[in-house]
Amino acid sequence: MKLSEALSLRSDLQKRILSLREQLRESVRVQEGDVPAVSPVDLFGELDVSLIEFESLIYRINATNMRPLSDGVTLTSLIAKRDVLALRVSSLREVLKHSMERVERYSHQEIRQVCTIDVVSLRREVDRYSRLLRELDLRIQGLNWSVELIEV
Repeated sequence: MKLSEALSLRSDLQKRILSLREQLRESVRVQEGDVPAVSPVDLFGELDVSLIEFESLIYRINATNMRPLSDGVTLTSLIAKRDVLALRVSSLREVLKHSMERVERYSHQEIRQVCTIDVVSLRREVDRYSRLLRELDLRIQGLNWSVELIEV
């Protein structure tokens, strides 16, 4: 199984577990005289099976991500780099947006606000980091489709 398939399966399992939790919540308490649509005992069994499968899948995904690739880098390190790069881009975009907001003055007696950074330079920096983020994300996605999930 490819890593991308495992990630998709993990997402499906997360949704299934959330659904089972909701069904359990609804079935453990019913109006007197009513019977739940699905037995809580059966739902607890399904939840246990799903959680065991989920745990195994998470372990295998994490073990796969920690295995060095051909260039010696791990997917985990690439994911960490991508996450930090995304945080950098969003932080810089926020600063850029704030620096370009126009502050309305109601009279000439109000104190004028000025920008303290080079907006053009910051925009170039945001563009450069955004490009690096896109390239890294594409590399990770490509690896997800080519890397085999570790069997345990």
